[in-house]
Amino acid sequence: MTRTPTRRAVLGAGAAAVAALATPGLLRAQSRGEEISVTHWGALMYGTPYAAAMERGLFRQAGINITGILTSKGGATTVRNVLAGGLPYGEVSMAAALSAIREGLDIKIVNLGVRSVADTLWVTMPNSDIRTIQDLRGKKMAITSPKSVTDMLSTLVMEASNIPLDAVERPALGSVGAGLTALEGGAVQAASIFDPIWSARQQRYRPVFFVKDILPPMAQTVGIATTEFIRREPNKLRAIVQGRRLGVDWTLANPDAAGAIMAKHYDNLPDAVAVRAVRNMTEIQYWSPGRFEFEAMNRFARGLQVVGELQGNPDWTRLVDNSFLPDDLKVAA
Repeated sequence: MTRTPTRRAVLGAGAAAVAALATPGLLRAQSRGEEISVTHWGALMYGTPYAAAMERGLFRQAGINITGILTSKGGATTVRNVLAGGLPYGEVSMAAALSAIREGLDIKIVNLGVRSVADTLWVTMPNSDIRTIQDLRGKKMAITSPKSVTDMLSTLVMEASNIPLDAVERPALGSVGAGLTALEGGAVQAASIFDPIWSARQQRYRPVFFVKDILPPMAQTVGIATTEFIRREPNKLRAIVQGRRLGVDWTLANPDAAGAIMAKHYDNLPDAVAVRAVRNMTEIQYWSPGRFEFEAMNRFARGLQVVGELQGNPDWTRLVDNSFLPDDLKVAA
């Protein structure tokens, strides 16, 4: 059974989330269907290719019967919960994966998920005199929480725009929804937003800046698996990674149809909003088919270092196992 959080719940969730991991002995038989875990499934854009792959039979084509998606509520910047009896594969934020490994969780990164943070922007009210990021000097720009992705991105865009960090007040309001409420109430002059929320509300706000116009690509999510699952069920893991890849390829080639599928799986999201959001993501090649992009991964890691969430540079040769990717997607760390 698919468990789908409401969009209201996700507005209050952190940007980083850890998928539930499971012991292989608790997996269901393939004929009965399997469940995997995707951060913010049912509300944000990460899960769209999984919805397409389930709906179009692409997981079965790859050799596995995925019938449901579990999710987590997010967890700021640390691993909060690893559920015994959960799932052995999940797509999680890069921050969550690196934090889990740092804390000793026995996992490997097996594919790249979302290759960009280009879905993020900061908005203001239509009648505001704020036109560019430079106009935020001396103003208030909402973030969700300290060391969050919005903290990281706002820090990096200010750095890239030659704006001292103390020139803009950045209150941490706990959620994207709270930031937008503060914006509408005049308590802040800019707030972060991303799809599909942006596609649903774009008539209510005016963009101040898109992150993609200031920062280069930064990898955002990765697929992880327990080393036990890697050892005991390599073919099953390979099928999951391949099924997701087929879902990405199909979504990029059929954005309108993928939007309709996403709407069906995403808490009855209006079709028009879902289609607009998927089109936005296909334009920026948001989803990776799985191929690791180490420069983009290093940029995200540097952002974590900037906000004090990561010490030192990741050793991708130790953290990554690319053997489950199709040959045409394999690259050396």
